[in-house]
Amino acid sequence: MNKVAVIDYGMGNLHSVAKALEYVGRNVSVNVTSDAATILQADHVIFPGVGAIRDCMAEIRRLGIDEIVAEVACRKPLLAICVGMQALMESSEENGGVECLGLVKGQVRFFGNVDAGAGSPVNASNSGLSDEQGNSLKVPHMGWNCVKQTDQHPLWQGIEDNTRFYFVHSYYVALCAGESASGLTRYGVEFTAALNKGNIFAVQFHPEKSQHGGLQLLRNFLAWDGV
Repeated sequence: MNKVAVIDYGMGNLHSVAKALEYVGRNVSVNVTSDAATILQADHVIFPGVGAIRDCMAEIRRLGIDEIVAEVACRKPLLAICVGMQALMESSEENGGVECLGLVKGQVRFFGNVDAGAGSPVNASNSGLSDEQGNSLKVPHMGWNCVKQTDQHPLWQGIEDNTRFYFVHSYYVALCAGESASGLTRYGVEFTAALNKGNIFAVQFHPEKSQHGGLQLLRNFLAWDGV
């Protein structure tokens, strides 16, 4: 039995991820939990997240999830999704600047125009983003984007290059030199859509919402033994 733990710290679309894992997995037991022992005993661990990074990091630290994630990353396959990926970085620009877990060297940056003014709504007219044709782009970025694979990581097995995945986010990861992007995409700027480091694979998109490509990535994760 392949035991999978989906880390529950109150900030993620946990049950849709769990259902997707149960759908693609064979002989799989999925547990949505914040219990340290259960997470550490799992064979594979999912680190999801949605919402504001300040609130996410506060709950992660309050529940001791920071220490659990660091230990898991040393011992077994870890898949971080969306804000879970951002939480792995050193810091985020969101909420005036937030210190993150620092397991991967990089920062989380805002898509929109930082000069729009504090409290100003960011939309197509003031985001400062545009596509290659000069059309204004809205923040948050919501929708399907092609992901260019930059390596041959096992999690890409059976997924064609430039497959479209579903994104919902206002902030993006900018990796430091020496860290490994596994996938890139563009929304006004080119950014890291997927990364890998040891036992960690992380994606900015939502595989559980990305139809065939996303389900194949989850299937690959369940078969992956890490480093």
